[in-house]
Amino acid sequence: MIAKIAIPIFIVIVLGALYCDRYYCRKWQWWKRLLFWLLPLTSVAFTIWMARQPDYFPDDFRVQNAYLHVLCFYVIPVFLVAFCGTMGLLLKKRRKGEHIGWGIALLMVLVYAYGTFVGFNKLEVKHLVLTFDDLPEQFDGYRIVQFSDAHVGTLVGVRADILRRAVDSINALHADAVVFTGDLQNKQPSEVEPHLQLLGSIRARDGVFSVLGNHDYCVYIRDDDPFLHSAQMGRTADVHQKMGWKLLTNSRQRLRRDSASLVIAGMENDGQGDRFPKLGDINSTLYGVSRDEFVVLLEHDPTAWRRLILPHCHAQLTLSGHTHGGQFELFGWSPASFIYKEYEGLYRVGNRQLYVSRGIGGVVPFRFGAAGEIVEITLKRAK
Repeated sequence: MIAKIAIPIFIVIVLGALYCDRYYCRKWQWWKRLLFWLLPLTSVAFTIWMARQPDYFPDDFRVQNAYLHVLCFYVIPVFLVAFCGTMGLLLKKRRKGEHIGWGIALLMVLVYAYGTFVGFNKLEVKHLVLTFDDLPEQFDGYRIVQFSDAHVGTLVGVRADILRRAVDSINALHADAVVFTGDLQNKQPSEVEPHLQLLGSIRARDGVFSVLGNHDYCVYIRDDDPFLHSAQMGRTADVHQKMGWKLLTNSRQRLRRDSASLVIAGMENDGQGDRFPKLGDINSTLYGVSRDEFVVLLEHDPTAWRRLILPHCHAQLTLSGHTHGGQFELFGWSPASFIYKEYEGLYRVGNRQLYVSRGIGGVVPFRFGAAGEIVEITLKRAK
C-alpha cells in the first residue's frame, strides 16, 4: 500500500524538514542540527522499508500502526506548518502563516489521537424494526443480529478486547439468527485462527451465517502461485467451518416455521476495483427460491445492490458492510459519500431495503464519529 504513495511521502518529509532547518535550526550548533535531521531521515528509511514489503500490508499490523503514528504525529503536522508558512512568506506574513499551520496541525493530531485511541474502541448496539408486506406471519418478530468487517488482524494486543466485547454483545441479544457480512481477516486466515474459540462461541437459534468480503479472498498477498492462493482460500473456508458458521458462497439456507419459510442467502463479493473480487452470481445464489418466498440476502459490497440485486432478483432485505461508514463522520457527513451511494445505515427502494453496517474493525485502527456497530434487526409483518 505504501509503495503506491511513497514518492509523495518522501516529498512531504523532505520539504517539511528543509523548512524547519531553514527557519528554526539554522543558528543551532552542528550537532543539534544533526540530531534534528535524524528524525526525518529515520522517517524516510521507515517509508522505504514499508514500500519494499512484499504484501499490500505487513504481517504484523502493529508495524503499520507505528508507521501511521510517525506520519500523523510528526510528518504531516510539520509539513502543514511548512506549507502554511511558505504561503505566508509569499504574502510577507510568514509568522501568521505558521500560526495557522500550527493550529491546523494541532487539530489534526487531536482528531487522529481521539480516533485511534478512543473512537476505534467504541462499539454501539443498534436496534432496528423493519416492516414488510410479504413477510410470512410465522416470522413476524424474527430477530437477526448483523455484524461485519471484523478485520481481526488489526484487533491485536489491547484491541483484542473489542472482539471480546462484540461477541458478548451479540450473545446477549439471543437472536434467532446471526449474520456476518464479510471481511473477517485483513489478508490471510492465519489472523483468524487465534480467535476460533471466541468467534465459535457465538450462538443463535438458527445458527450463524456468513459471506466473504474482499479481504477474505487473500487478494492483499503478493503471491502469483495459484496453488498457494487456492490453499489459502481452503484455509479460509475451514476457519468458518471450525467456528460452526454456515459460509454461504452463492448459496442459500431455507429456514422453516411450520409451513412457512424464510431464505437466508449469501452472494459472493461483487465489487468494482482491482482488489474487490467480482464473483457474485445472483442466479446461483437464489437457485430454487420462488418469488413468493421472503429472502434476506447477504452481500459484502453494497454497490451490488443497485447493480445486481435490485434489477435481477426479488430479495426483500439485503445486508452489507464493506464501507465502515468511512470511519469518519462529522455532522452527518462522511468522505465515503464521495465513493458510495449507499455507505451507511438503511436505504429503501419501494418495499425493498438495504442496511449497510459500519462494521466493528478496520485495517486502519481509526474511527471518528463512526463508531463500530452491532445491529439487531427485528422483522415485522405489516398489519
